[in-house]
Amino acid sequence: MEVIDSNTPSVVEDLKDPSLYNNRELSLLDFQYRVFEEAQDEANPLLERLKFLSIVGSNLDEFYMVRIGGLKKQVASGITDLSIDGQTPTELLSAVREGAHTLMQSAHHYLLSTMIPELAAVGVQILSYSELTDTQKAEATKRYKRTIFPVLTPLAVDPSHPFPHISNLSLNLAVIIKDELGGERFARVKVPRPIDRLMSVVSDPWTIQVGGNTRRIFSFVWVEEVIAANLQSLFPGMEVKAAYPFRVTRSADMTIQELEADDLLETMEEGVRQRRLGSVLRLTVNADMPKRVLRLLIENMGTDEEDIVVVDGPLGIESLMEAASGIDRFDLKYPPFMPFTPLRLKSETRDGDFFKALRSQNHLVHHPYDSFSPVIEFLEAAASDPDVLAIKMTLYRVGNQSPIVNALMKARENGKQVAVLVELKARFDEASNIGWARVLEREGVHVIYGLIGLKTHSKIALVIRNEGRQIRRYVHLSTGNYNSITAHVYEDLGFFTVNPKIGADVSDLFNFLTGYSEKRDYRKLLVAPINMRKRLTELIHREIDHQKAGREARLILKTNALVDEKMIRQLYRASQEGLQIDLLVRGICCLKPGIPGLSENIRVISIVSRFLEHSRIYYFSNGGKEEIYLGSADLMPRNLNRRVEVLFPIQDKNYVRYLRDTVLESYLQDSVKARYLTAEGTYTRPEPVEDSLSVQEKLLSVRADWVEEEKEHPWELF
Repeated sequence: MEVIDSNTPSVVEDLKDPSLYNNRELSLLDFQYRVFEEAQDEANPLLERLKFLSIVGSNLDEFYMVRIGGLKKQVASGITDLSIDGQTPTELLSAVREGAHTLMQSAHHYLLSTMIPELAAVGVQILSYSELTDTQKAEATKRYKRTIFPVLTPLAVDPSHPFPHISNLSLNLAVIIKDELGGERFARVKVPRPIDRLMSVVSDPWTIQVGGNTRRIFSFVWVEEVIAANLQSLFPGMEVKAAYPFRVTRSADMTIQELEADDLLETMEEGVRQRRLGSVLRLTVNADMPKRVLRLLIENMGTDEEDIVVVDGPLGIESLMEAASGIDRFDLKYPPFMPFTPLRLKSETRDGDFFKALRSQNHLVHHPYDSFSPVIEFLEAAASDPDVLAIKMTLYRVGNQSPIVNALMKARENGKQVAVLVELKARFDEASNIGWARVLEREGVHVIYGLIGLKTHSKIALVIRNEGRQIRRYVHLSTGNYNSITAHVYEDLGFFTVNPKIGADVSDLFNFLTGYSEKRDYRKLLVAPINMRKRLTELIHREIDHQKAGREARLILKTNALVDEKMIRQLYRASQEGLQIDLLVRGICCLKPGIPGLSENIRVISIVSRFLEHSRIYYFSNGGKEEIYLGSADLMPRNLNRRVEVLFPIQDKNYVRYLRDTVLESYLQDSVKARYLTAEGTYTRPEPVEDSLSVQEKLLSVRADWVEEEKEHPWELF
């Protein structure tokens, strides 16, 4: 008679069961709550907590514009398709809206009840207008008359003045006025965006004692309150009765018929213009706004009652970032650090020959711990080197001021062939990228706007150089954008190589991007949508085979999001075969770990900390013959099916050891900033331990040692 072990869980066979998955939108909302936790974490410096609170605000703005906007569009279109967890769009919209409203209200309440008092206690005063001294009010009024009043435009609302268009994310004042006959009138005053949200005012006293040290006091007042206090200057001859702030969020949906477009750039420009007319998704007000004023706003903007969000205090907390960044109080910020640069890549030690340094060996750089300067200098060297024939590059998010773009234009001035794919469809960067595309075209650069039906998300630079008897390809591949500003706060990995096979693959990829190449058999690269999904599936199955055969088998994936249902099922099947899987997923995760008979061998960790975790790392133990891929692709349907993405192999033993032992294992051991996803879909923090470890702090300390010792990357130590 067979003895059945009652402790052995039965294998889950129906992998399509909706209860086995987390909802994408709700998981994304959970991530915003984790960011909010960082704003509340007293272990973080106070001004950094204010930045996290600002990030909550900006993230929620995007969440409404994109995710809630998309759900409302589905509901309006009558779509009833079920989500991965079995919810209809109507059900999901209700749940998501409630969660987003609650988080937004909690963040505003925390600012007023906790953060502003804590800041005041250490000499950073964020004041309401009523709290100002007479001297401060006089100063604020003087600055209002000089710099704000000239750019204000009051817009009346009456039969001859239709209700004005309220632009997306704008902060406005609903002004109630009594005319000469005693009648009540309504006007709208928009708070100008170029003006700082927090107006600095003189502090009295100037200093404060903090921890035995004398610190300067910084004092600010909300600019909309200064405007409200001086509205009489805009309406002479009338009596201003009251002013109530309100803020509008519109849908960011931009439907582009690419196949019908004669000129994609002009079509995208028109799409950006049309976005300003998107439907209203959220109207944010204070509780003291009278119902009659709120009703007027609702009726004129077509807002649903469910989209009204009532919050405490000032509206639009995303604007706190500029103040937090600009306040000169380093005792309230993260300590500064010096990014590391390998000696072979330092300009003062390579005899002016950057390419010689790249030929000597491959170079892995880990931003922001390693400097972004070598990436810029790579392109600047290519622009000036007389032996460089051509530069090819993809640009996704570049930033407003770009040394990368400057280097490309310099290369064209010096007679190089320069071809650049500028992805016009990068969400919320469309206008910026359109501008860069036009600038580059004027300089004679050959600009490609992207591929029809696909978004190019890969980050690649190719330099082709004549070296006498051969033409050599120099390649830079990255997990992150060619943006010198975000490189200081985004965690990413970059790789310089002259590997001939990788160089040939990159050339083939650019032929695919710029021409009609249909090449599908890449030598080293995994390219979406061509071979990436197929190859990743094969690698997972290979790991399962190793597990079954008793060989060394393990899977570690670091990604920003895990949404793709097919890939999740592959991971579930691997877990059912006993494969140990560690998933480092910063944001959305639709997989549920720890379910008996399904995912008890899967662990999911999210790290939210000082730097935005952005790199993607795919580690396969492979029976002891380890393989690691880095790249731009998350495990989402859009990345695997509708984007041009690249994963590239790291084969240098020292770099493999660094990525495995110093990077991935440190992430898995983080006991400070890690959150563990449970089978119920919630996140928990690990119990405090005596020897706590923060992966980001560890990587900073490692680089600090290297900078001090002035030595090359000591990969052999790991």
